[in-house]
Amino acid sequence: MSNNKLSGLRDAGALLGDKNKILVANRGEIPIRIFRTAHELSMRTVAIFSHEDKLSTHRLKADESYAIGEPHQYTPVGAYLAIDEIINIAKTHQVDFIHPGYGFLSENAEFAAKVIEAGITWIGPPPEVIDSVGDKVSARNLAAKANVPTVPGTPGPIETAQEAEKFVEEYGYPVIIKAAFGGGGRGMRVVREGEDIADAFERARSEAVTAFGNGTCFVERFLNKPKHIEVQLLADNHGNVVHLFERDCSVQRRHQKVVEVAPAKTLPRHVRNSILTDAVKLAKEAGYRNAGTAEFLVDDQDRHYFIEINPRIQVEHTITEEITGIDLVAAQIQIAAGATLAELGLMQDKITTRGFAIQCRITTEDPAKNFQPDTGRLEVYRSAGGNGVRLDGGNAYAGAVISPHYDSMLVKCSCSGSTYEIVRRKMIRALIEFRIRGVKTNIPFLLTLLMHPVFFDGSYWTTFIDDTPQLFHMVHSRNRAQKLLHYLADLAVNGSSIKGQVGLPRLNKVPDVPHLHDENNNPINVHVTAPPSGWRDVLLRDGPEAFAKQVRQFSGTLLMDTTWRDAHQSLLATRVRTYDLLAIAQTTAHAWAGAFALECWGGATFDVAMRFLHEDPWDRLRKLRKLVPNIPFQMLLRGANGVAYSSLPDNAIDHFVKQAKNNGVDIFRVFDALNDLDQLKVGVDAVKKAGGVVEATICYSGDMTQPGKKYNLDYYLEIAEAVVQMGTHILGIKDMAGTLKPAAAKMLIGSLRAKYPNMPIHVHTHDSAGTAVASNAACALAGADVVDVAINSMSGLTSQASVNALLASLDGLVETGVSEKHVRELDAYWAEMRLLYSCFGANLKGPDPEVYQHEIPGGQLTNLLFQAQQLGLGEQWAETKRAYREANYLLGDIVKVTPTSKVVGDMAQFMVSNKLTADDVRRLANQLDFPDSVMDFFEGLIGQPYGGFPEPLRSDVLKNKRRKLTCRPGLELAPFDLDAIREDLNSRFGSDIDECDVASYNMYPKVYEDFQKTRELYGDLSVLPTKNFLAPAAIGEEIEVTIEQGKTLIIKLQAVGDLNKETGLREVYFELNGETRKIRTADKSQVVQTVSKPKADGHDVFQVGAPMAGVIVEVKVHKGSLVKKGEAVAVLSAMKMEMVISAQTDGQVKEVLINDGENVEASDLLVVLEDTNV
Repeated sequence: MSNNKLSGLRDAGALLGDKNKILVANRGEIPIRIFRTAHELSMRTVAIFSHEDKLSTHRLKADESYAIGEPHQYTPVGAYLAIDEIINIAKTHQVDFIHPGYGFLSENAEFAAKVIEAGITWIGPPPEVIDSVGDKVSARNLAAKANVPTVPGTPGPIETAQEAEKFVEEYGYPVIIKAAFGGGGRGMRVVREGEDIADAFERARSEAVTAFGNGTCFVERFLNKPKHIEVQLLADNHGNVVHLFERDCSVQRRHQKVVEVAPAKTLPRHVRNSILTDAVKLAKEAGYRNAGTAEFLVDDQDRHYFIEINPRIQVEHTITEEITGIDLVAAQIQIAAGATLAELGLMQDKITTRGFAIQCRITTEDPAKNFQPDTGRLEVYRSAGGNGVRLDGGNAYAGAVISPHYDSMLVKCSCSGSTYEIVRRKMIRALIEFRIRGVKTNIPFLLTLLMHPVFFDGSYWTTFIDDTPQLFHMVHSRNRAQKLLHYLADLAVNGSSIKGQVGLPRLNKVPDVPHLHDENNNPINVHVTAPPSGWRDVLLRDGPEAFAKQVRQFSGTLLMDTTWRDAHQSLLATRVRTYDLLAIAQTTAHAWAGAFALECWGGATFDVAMRFLHEDPWDRLRKLRKLVPNIPFQMLLRGANGVAYSSLPDNAIDHFVKQAKNNGVDIFRVFDALNDLDQLKVGVDAVKKAGGVVEATICYSGDMTQPGKKYNLDYYLEIAEAVVQMGTHILGIKDMAGTLKPAAAKMLIGSLRAKYPNMPIHVHTHDSAGTAVASNAACALAGADVVDVAINSMSGLTSQASVNALLASLDGLVETGVSEKHVRELDAYWAEMRLLYSCFGANLKGPDPEVYQHEIPGGQLTNLLFQAQQLGLGEQWAETKRAYREANYLLGDIVKVTPTSKVVGDMAQFMVSNKLTADDVRRLANQLDFPDSVMDFFEGLIGQPYGGFPEPLRSDVLKNKRRKLTCRPGLELAPFDLDAIREDLNSRFGSDIDECDVASYNMYPKVYEDFQKTRELYGDLSVLPTKNFLAPAAIGEEIEVTIEQGKTLIIKLQAVGDLNKETGLREVYFELNGETRKIRTADKSQVVQTVSKPKADGHDVFQVGAPMAGVIVEVKVHKGSLVKKGEAVAVLSAMKMEMVISAQTDGQVKEVLINDGENVEASDLLVVLEDTNV
């Protein structure tokens, strides 16, 4: 699939160059506010969150998000104060900028210093400036230097309540105790005459420690009914400072601002000018940089007093942006990146205001209960909008849980307009539009406040709310998540629809990824430590020929791990998913660093990924390649078939191989199922063109040591000579059935080594008979350069030999380059995988030495057993194996590798289901409806078998139905029009179609189309944990789904509703990131009716029956159709096998009892004919 995303449109206009990744060390609404501007600047954004905050909206608005520490490591607030942890997250994820937001660490000089020391750009003033202005005591000293008036107060911080009492003795009441660090009303206490100042001091200090990590306080005179005026400042790194006018923040409660106005409505012009001048003077005196706010109090005689400079962005910065049109956050970021105010166009004479703006902080507090914070779930959330309305929200959505751990602010509503009165009315309208249910809010209080005469004329003061009790007389949407919910809902209602699944996974927990340990037994952090260099580094550096030469020069025998492909194909019906491969990929890159390769792609894994797992095989390849950069990847290529089961035009093979090479495949094991050299050469040439490593492979069949065997040593040496002459880099021997006995291995490999001393030899066999370890050891001792093994828990039976068993067998004899310890540690993961995928196991109990008689390939033996069970032939398994041997000899004793092994298997199942002997097949060949694969074989579409086709059987089977091909099938196929295919796919499936999609379609058109339809319905299912992909979630079970780096969905199944008998639907309720979602799903048990069909009379040629159980793919006739003997009436599909069902006599269709897509059982009556001569 293409990686085109909407974010690509944003990224195309990056303004800050390569260093454009920003982390916001905060939570709630301010990270979201910053992310929006950062995205406008084409920056990548990173959120951090405490574990208690995992449902917080800011996590979802970022491009990436990461938890702070481990669960329970920090308190909910402490997580956002964990300086070292936050910086470590930033460094780990290559963050370039850190913005602190407001609150938490925004005024912490130590944090700023450590950010800078880490090589990350700090968006804010330098640490020394934070110290000089952020500390309110230091700020007073700054004001004295700048000759700016301040409210009388202690000259420095105080340590005891007695010092506070001494100040009162000199200046009198009322006084205010303030935290020296921080703001937002925390750590502040007003003490009036008669109140306990010692108690107030202790409470203020304790609150400051909790909120800011520092309990330092000071005391100053408290002014009566003052206005709180603050000036927005911007300063660049060259000493230039501008103001962006003032805000009136007088409407407060408990020193927490509730409503802010810009500019101040009632401030006299001369007072405004004096305040603005003093603010700029203070910033220059302090050597200030970036954004800050100079705060002043104005008493009832219009005298102003400097309070402090807040060295950070303020909550209420939005209204300054509304009246000036200047994005303060954008200015912050660009100044931090080195821009001057002039370069940003921020010259004082150019900065003007237009109209007014008001901001209301909507909080989850109950004004009727003294603003007691309310917590719970937002059942309904509908917000305001329209002209001049701006919303800056955090966790404000239906289903959101309001936590008791944090600030109660839900959303900031900012309105702007040409006059104060217009804005006031607009804010009232906006507040009325809000619909919030489930928790109490302060909206009724805000409405009362906005309509009060004092607010109407703008004469409010800092204690206006506390002084006005009548204010409390109040009048009371890439749709990925939703698609995944549809899949989970269907799973909850109907159970798994994955073909081949029997029962549920036996692993009911998240699989553990094991830790590897170095030679000193220290754990290896595979996510931080780069994997050791491997053979892929050699390949990338020196190219395929030199790579092969160095493999040959290795003083021992290298190993290839088949766990990621053939092992799970053999044992688990090829059902292991991308999700579980990715989970172990980085560990594998370390554990198998010395391996020749990992076999991980191609063959049956390609179509099964799309067909049954609903995954994109190319996406799997790319993701694995990224995580395993050091080990070569090998794929299985079926010569002129590509990864399909029949020949394709040569240009389709070239195109496919090129995409495979470009997306991560290094080594191509190319084979032809019949050892047809013309077919093989197509794949070999394609790999050469693509620049891959060619491993042209000879398929081994049977036991060559048996006297009179068709495939003997002379045969293999003859084929090997032709393969070597093709120019292969490596000579492969592929023993699919596991019939390569140790003696034969010694003879074959020894002979090849003697004849080709410089040619690397790679041997693949299966452990079906239990002799693979001995055979591999014999190959190694005879001179093989590479042999195939599987991780212990995925080895044996129809899979490959156990890696640790082979290592033990070769210990002291042959070097392999593989760490026995590491692969043993890795095995713990795959032991759990066997439990997780137990529902696909064939339940084989041990080795099957009968393989030397029936010669069923390892992977096919598992699948054949499963298919036999699916077709109702499970009790006749022994008969199926016997029939397989008979079918093989009927077909001419062919080499049995996919797809020829499928031909033999289909023939065997056909014989068993129809109770046919070999003699019956020969006698009735011109009357029987053979499976399509058998017809393809006899036609010659798979290639030419060694020794030719069996006659007269071939002629009888093909009579009046198929031609006889005598040349390579691809020579008769017109090249695919790749441009036309691409255009067609684009028109049907969207503009993000890429060359990999074209390649997939070329291999399996219908499978690809079905895959696209499933993806359109359910999205990318590969991101679901396997347990939740295969088994319905339990009620209340929480599922974490990472849909891309830094983006995690948290899904919880809440309930499955009752059946609506009229619609056949059930409502399934989920929580998605804390928000309730309802999915309507069809209950298939109610809409699919099981009807018992009549059986066909096998002796009546006018009755056409199903030769075996399966699905009707296509009905080719209708009532009244005239048909000839041998003409198709329907097409049946059973698993991967399709066959044409034909009429046994001439006639007219009297009745059609089936429809497309209908399931049928063996012998079900499908079509009834009548004699046209009657």
